[in-house]
Amino acid sequence: MSHADPRAAHDRPDPAELLAAVREHLDRPADGDRDRLHRRVASNVVALVERQLAAADDDAAAHRARLAQLGVADNAELAELVAGLDEADPRYPAVNAALAAWARAKVAVSNPRYLEER
Repeated sequence: MSHADPRAAHDRPDPAELLAAVREHLDRPADGDRDRLHRRVASNVVALVERQLAAADDDAAAHRARLAQLGVADNAELAELVAGLDEADPRYPAVNAALAAWARAKVAVSNPRYLEER
């Protein structure tokens, strides 16, 4: 199991953990309809890893910039800032915008269809 970077833009599982899980599943013998579902899930995991790897450099740079803009060193300090913030705080709009941008970046990797306009 890998250790999470406290400044990481994305949560666990990381790409290596996801690929290991897919490999482990695909190494098992097939078992009918249930296996078709699991293999579809495995395909979705591989697509997620591809998106995560494709966006990794840009997401990491954007997240480092977000942390710096908010004056925090890592995700733990960001969590502390958010926990102590209320709408009257002058930092609230910037923190809110930064968190929304981070959430959009995470959704773009995990399931970009959620960002499509209907």
